[in-house]
Amino acid sequence: MSGKHFERANGDAETASDVVIESPAKGDGAALWQIARDSKKLDLNSPYAYLLWCRDFADTSVVARVDGEAVGFVIGYVKPSAPDTLLVWQVAVDTSQRGRGLAGSLLDELFARATARGIRYLETTITPDNKASIKLFSSFATRWDAELSRYDLFAPSDFPDDGEQHQPEDLYRIGALHPQ
Repeated sequence: MSGKHFERANGDAETASDVVIESPAKGDGAALWQIARDSKKLDLNSPYAYLLWCRDFADTSVVARVDGEAVGFVIGYVKPSAPDTLLVWQVAVDTSQRGRGLAGSLLDELFARATARGIRYLETTITPDNKASIKLFSSFATRWDAELSRYDLFAPSDFPDDGEQHQPEDLYRIGALHPQ
């Protein structure tokens, strides 16, 4: 991705020659956990889960690096019951890189690779109050000229009672996607 441009929310272009997007390596797990933790928005998985994710799902995930350090990621997996669908589990960008369009660039790179391997649909879940994620995936659908559908998926009562009320999770499905 070296030398590409990001578009800021205000429409200004910024050169991103220092950003490299690639598949994660096992050693990226700790950094991905820290980025997710620092986002204060994502449901945080255990550090062990991020280590396993980087090892076992590197083909369906991407990490952004600046000067060799992870600054953002998208992790996902191919649904076993729907091998043409990649479910995006989490998207996170370090606070130092927000506002540069990096999350969209990460999604575009991941799906450019995935559609070349036969993936035709993106699925993700989003809480109704997460306007940034709704905008991110709506913009992705527009860039890829694909239909976006939203469905009720998990109600607050579906989650275990851990003392906190979980927001509902809506399923967003985008596709059909075609290689770009």
